[in-house]
Amino acid sequence: MLSWLNQVVQVSWMNLKNIPQRLGTSLVIVVGIAGVVGVLTAILSMGAGFRATLGKAGYEDRAIVMRSGATSELTSGLTREQVDVIGRAPGIRRGADGKPVVSAELLVIADLPKVSSGTLANAAVRGVQPGAFVLRPEVKIAQGRMLVFGTREVIVGKQAAAQFEGVKIGSRLAFRDADWTVVGIFEAGGGVNESELWADAEVVQSAYRRNGFQSVSVALEDKAALTPFKDALSSDPRLQVKVSTMKQYFTSQSELMSKLINVLGYTVGLIMAVGAIFGALNTMYAAVATRGREIATLRAIGFGAMAVLISVLLEALLLALLGGLLGALAAYLLFNGYTAATLGANFSQVAFDFRVTAGLMGQGMLLALMIGLIGGFLPAWRAARLPVATALRAE
Repeated sequence: MLSWLNQVVQVSWMNLKNIPQRLGTSLVIVVGIAGVVGVLTAILSMGAGFRATLGKAGYEDRAIVMRSGATSELTSGLTREQVDVIGRAPGIRRGADGKPVVSAELLVIADLPKVSSGTLANAAVRGVQPGAFVLRPEVKIAQGRMLVFGTREVIVGKQAAAQFEGVKIGSRLAFRDADWTVVGIFEAGGGVNESELWADAEVVQSAYRRNGFQSVSVALEDKAALTPFKDALSSDPRLQVKVSTMKQYFTSQSELMSKLINVLGYTVGLIMAVGAIFGALNTMYAAVATRGREIATLRAIGFGAMAVLISVLLEALLLALLGGLLGALAAYLLFNGYTAATLGANFSQVAFDFRVTAGLMGQGMLLALMIGLIGGFLPAWRAARLPVATALRAE
């Protein structure tokens, strides 16, 4: 009597050698599972890319102050007096000139045509103060020059320059009954600010007839400085504000979109997985049926039922693994780094790159193996319980 493990190895090897003879039916499993894994990984990579883009602007040693109850900058509002109080709070880092590193900002929306379609889309125009560039040292001019404060000049984020028409250096933009000149294109370390246009906050206020600001961004002395800074603002009766680190703020801004993408991805993946399972069932049942006499002969000369079951299951898992690898590889080659844009929490276009990560590919591979396990178990069970005499008499 052959050892149990030796039986499994021999039967499995025989099954695998016969796969080329059943290439057409085997490809049903491989292609079906590759499609499931590819689609799931591609959709989830959208969420990973969106979170990464917002996360690159999130720092724990920077804080953003908005009106209490505001969910984003567009729903916030702060008076000049409140901004002055916030700028004098303890815990704010001071720059080389000895002044607090603070930028009172406002965010407005302008309609600009998209390069891809020519249709108008929401572009985020951020009014900033000079402290914004000390606060965000990752913002660097890549082309052209820095804007001159007090003028109608704008600098454009790298992603916004690629996304919208007419925002090249020297271009003149018309919004709010005024012409604005593009003088530079900036990078921001791949963060969400690259999807924005920046201008002088005071000039933006004048153009949009605003008296106040929407947020105040500050550089903290260190992470521990958040507590005294927050306590000082919370205890001041002149203020009704909420304080968050940049990391907390951008994490909250990405949550809704990430959840929507994940729900969509897993729903589509589940529906496709069910179809792939039925495909695997049909294929493996057909494989068992065509090898009925072969399996019965093996049983008759001493091979155990468990060895037959495991061998059929291993074949299904191997085909599923191959399909998962192909799907994950296709998703990586086709979508990793692909740039897309969607509406952010501020109802403006946010450009981001798809990120097909090792974790997402691992999820896809795990799903592929689960499909192979479920789709292969019943046919394997049938093969193991196939009556020897009946199978030998079959035509």
